[in-house]
Amino acid sequence: MTVRAMKIRYRLNPSNPCFSFEFFPPKTDEGVTNLVRSLEELAPLEPGFVSVTYGAGGSTRERTVDLVERIKGSTGIEAMAHLTCVGHSREELAALLDRLAAARIENVLVLRGDPPVGERSFQPAAGGFRYASELVEFIRARDYPFCLGGAAYPEGHVETASRDDDLRHLKAKVDAGLDFVVTQLFFDNAFYFDFVERARRAGINVPIVPGIMPITNAEQLARFTRMCGATVPMRLALQLERVKDRPEAVMQLGVAHATIQCMELLARGVPGIHFYTLNKSPATQMIVSALRARTGS
Repeated sequence: MTVRAMKIRYRLNPSNPCFSFEFFPPKTDEGVTNLVRSLEELAPLEPGFVSVTYGAGGSTRERTVDLVERIKGSTGIEAMAHLTCVGHSREELAALLDRLAAARIENVLVLRGDPPVGERSFQPAAGGFRYASELVEFIRARDYPFCLGGAAYPEGHVETASRDDDLRHLKAKVDAGLDFVVTQLFFDNAFYFDFVERARRAGINVPIVPGIMPITNAEQLARFTRMCGATVPMRLALQLERVKDRPEAVMQLGVAHATIQCMELLARGVPGIHFYTLNKSPATQMIVSALRARTGS
């Protein structure tokens, strides 16, 4: 298969928005098989790209790189590797970047990363970086050919004192050389639209891709919202409470809510939508199929 190079920034266009999917590296061979199956099921939806996350503390870095290489090489789908500062020296990060470049991976999502399990605060590795902006500067200074993405937080990062402080951190990352950003998940579009408006006023002009996570499990939702600080609208929370013991009903509600979110986002000109799939395809398949049917794309 011919591997076609494509930087993601060229696929982020409000007049022709792309859909993209995020996966995490499985810990078992069975998990890898399930992931490949999910990819095969989502491939007919013609994703603009897929991304592969980096485990807590950089624990899955080899699997991340392996999966990105495999996806790009065997499916032809554009693949983006996540890369974090956690636990890595400059030399180790340079070696990972060299490998990605050698594999013709063109897109990297640059993150600070979460502290390893059991640690309350982030501590940079010896010879490493404290902030994602420093890693972006490092990549640009070494003239790697990557298109660089970063993370944005419509409701503010859980560790920042205020949303204004969080926006300043984002501006530093963009000024260091990001080409686009992808937001943390949210369930109320008002947070996204307000965030984009504030970002533009702050001089942040790169594409801001909304991140959507279809609700498929009530307990899982509670865990994710605790970790990232996302707000669940009261009406949605009450609806979930009524069906929380019926998995199929939870999924139907989650798909319906995410579809409505996405319809409004597309109507108001987003450059793309990034789906947090949790390595499962059915909910995302239903949403994207519905969106394509309604928009005729």
